[in-house]
Amino acid sequence: MSDNDIQFLSYDDALKVVAAIQEEEHIEHNDRRILTVYNYDDREICWFDFEQVMEAVQAEGKTTSKEDVQDYILHRIPDWALEI
Repeated sequence: MSDNDIQFLSYDDALKVVAAIQEEEHIEHNDRRILTVYNYDDREICWFDFEQVMEAVQAEGKTTSKEDVQDYILHRIPDWALEI
């Protein structure tokens, strides 16, 4: 495994870390949206490009419902999120 390989938390561990997933404007690109992930200390853990997530969720044969999007993101929380 290289240093660039990202390891993800298990779904159950992600549930313990993630308090909220908020859709927001990209601060550098007004025409783009992001999904920012916050922990229980209200600190940003990471963020995802809104359009990329929607495309990926649909590619998995799911809908873009709030539940499906949350499920997709919770399976992709990097393990370094525990250090924040």
